[in-house]
Amino acid sequence: MSDKIQMKTPLVEMDGDEMTRVIWQMIKDILITPYVDLKTEYYDLGLVHRNETNDQVTIDSAEATKKYGVAVKCATITPNADRVKEYDLKEMWKSPNGTIRALLDGTVFRCPILVKGITPYVPTWTKPITIARHAYGDIYKNTEMRVEAGSKAELCVTKPDGSEERSLIHDFKTDGIIQGVHNLDKSIASFARSCFNYALDKKQDIWFASKDTISKIYDHRFKDIFNEIFENEYKEKFADAGISFFYTLIDDAVARVIRSDGGYIWACKNYDGDVMSDMIATAFGSLAMMTSVLVSPEGVYEYEAAHGTVQRHYYKHLKGEETSTNSVATLFAWTGALRKRGELDDTPDLCAFADKLEAAAVKTIEDGVMTGDLALLSTLPNKQKVNTEEFLRAVDERLKAML
Repeated sequence: MSDKIQMKTPLVEMDGDEMTRVIWQMIKDILITPYVDLKTEYYDLGLVHRNETNDQVTIDSAEATKKYGVAVKCATITPNADRVKEYDLKEMWKSPNGTIRALLDGTVFRCPILVKGITPYVPTWTKPITIARHAYGDIYKNTEMRVEAGSKAELCVTKPDGSEERSLIHDFKTDGIIQGVHNLDKSIASFARSCFNYALDKKQDIWFASKDTISKIYDHRFKDIFNEIFENEYKEKFADAGISFFYTLIDDAVARVIRSDGGYIWACKNYDGDVMSDMIATAFGSLAMMTSVLVSPEGVYEYEAAHGTVQRHYYKHLKGEETSTNSVATLFAWTGALRKRGELDDTPDLCAFADKLEAAAVKTIEDGVMTGDLALLSTLPNKQKVNTEEFLRAVDERLKAML
């Protein structure tokens, strides 16, 4: 096809692992390269290649993302002890997502894809809830140790003048564990601005929640920085846009979320955002129906699915068995990246293609054609469960009709 949609600037393409890697290639072959003259700078973030490069490939992909402004990432394995054995790894490499987040100093925005026939477990939720997850520090950049009985653990800070400030963590009478976590005022400020800008962009209220009653210095610092930046830089803009910002305790936020009808952005610290985005995704229907985009304060975007590598389906796939893996979130990572590339490069054809591809995916599910996870949830009559490839081909039929 000579009249393919043209791209001015490449996307950074980060390949991944297991079943999502298989789906990644299918999406490109069936739904993208027949229509788009796809330009990407390719990085293989599969665990084998990360191990071969001592994880340098992950750092290189993040630096390329800063250069080109838009990336699309496949799900990757964060190895545990079992994976170290399975893949014969040199070491237990860190989460690629954690590495990329730290290098881009971004905020992760995760939002469910709503389709007819799948009712959220919380029936009042009629509008999507977007989780804004701080993407730097806390336990994802931790230092931890095992501690033997009879040890004393202290927090020690050596100041610029060489003097030390110490605080007792615990006097260990029995064996135990300790963990050191940190964050940076600069990163928290970037998080706050990313959240406020995103709220203005989406014209949605934003909440921020932490645990400042217990963590009177660490979490309280987040609360203070959010409040200072809002009062000094965003209060009037929010008033003009008719949207609001408020802070509350994480406990209170959970209660409010359950009673709400959705349609707002809920900003969370790193771990809270990790857990709550999974909860929101599951309650809306499926983690495979959750979009995820990392946005840096400089306006760099990295799109991915919010779920893992679907290991169980991959082992079935390796045996030659049929799988019915949901590809929607991975597909929306591609459409999100293509649309953003189109916006930044002023190529409206690319944006329109991304819109139509998303609409075709939603229409396929609403026509009753879906993978096994959605077939279990959907209340549509005459629904048809299809395998991974059949679903993508059904999307392609509808896409062709729209184009």
